Amino acid sequence: MTQHLSYKLYTSVSEFPSEWGTIAAKNIFLSREGLTVLEKAAPKNMKCHFVGIFKNDVLEGIAIIQFIDLATVTTFKDKGSQFCVREYLFKKFTSHILFIGNNTLTGQNAYLLSENITETEALQLMREALHEVEKQYNSKGIKINLLTIKDFNNTEFPDFSAAGFKHYFKFSTQPNMIFDIQGSWNSIDDYLIDLSKKYRSQYKRARKKAIGITKKKLTADEIRIAEERINELYCTVANRAEFNSFFLPKNHFETMKRELKDNFLFYGYFIDDKLIGFNTLIKNNSDMDTYFLGYDESIQKEKMLYLNMLYDMVAYAIKKQYNHVIFSRSAMEIKSSVGAKAEDVYGIIKHTNPIINLFISKLFTYFDPKVTWKTRNPFKE
Repeated sequence: MTQHLSYKLYTSVSEFPSEWGTIAAKNIFLSREGLTVLEKAAPKNMKCHFVGIFKNDVLEGIAIIQFIDLATVTTFKDKGSQFCVREYLFKKFTSHILFIGNNTLTGQNAYLLSENITETEALQLMREALHEVEKQYNSKGIKINLLTIKDFNNTEFPDFSAAGFKHYFKFSTQPNMIFDIQGSWNSIDDYLIDLSKKYRSQYKRARKKAIGITKKKLTADEIRIAEERINELYCTVANRAEFNSFFLPKNHFETMKRELKDNFLFYGYFIDDKLIGFNTLIKNNSDMDTYFLGYDESIQKEKMLYLNMLYDMVAYAIKKQYNHVIFSRSAMEIKSSVGAKAEDVYGIIKHTNPIINLFISKLFTYFDPKVTWKTRNPFKE
């Protein structure tokens, strides 16, 4: 019997077939609610397209394609220089990118499949969908420069060649920092017992520094009321990054709370009723994903606020008996100091100009921000 394979593109969650939720049950970021957040409150330079993958007219897979326009953001920063060569070249040759995946997250949040379709079959359809979206942009005068798929760990990495992805370069950037929760831990006290003396002292010192800070879980209405201050704190952290591909809109966290409800946690940190920091968590089945955070730079160092936030996230995940905390990229060294381990993630990338694509490996190496850090092991040997 011949298997009929097809795909359908959607620009709105309201168009999804009823079976979408069944397939999305494994990953909240691909659920109707998770994708509604991107539809309602995506970064200004991002546009989302959703893919339904069908076999014999039955939905057997779902995926997300994102368009990002890097010409509208300051992507690279060169300290002490007003003119950044990498920024100029990047915008000139690589500013319009199509991803199969979610650029606001780290990890395999690109697609989900049922057991009734092979990964190769599904990826072939995703490749076709990617090229259809590329043609749509090109027809509007927006030339797509890069095509890419991300993020897969070693065991997840697909056979892209079998699915027809030709002349793509395999790349790896900063790792995903993942904190494994041991089965013997029932509270933060159990975690502390397993720390070496040095890192128990670090924990105690951080907690002592945090005296005077109160922590509160905020509702959607409270997030909306504090929107300007939240955005200020978020931008303080975002602007410190050496590489940025987007900035969240001010209504993003409120939208996230209204859509994901109890699966999205927004914690505000206060001194004398003034918001001086926040962090966010997303419940994703057996894992806890950390999301964006922000803090007041003038208080962060003195109060060891960022480190205290990491300990709070660990404590919550242990208490609620999650399997992992997905700490994502950035700040790898301090995350490893609380026990997170680096997991290499990979993707594939291709420049749509065949001549430039011949040098894609050298170009990627040039543009990829280099981050040196030292791995910490806080646990007893």
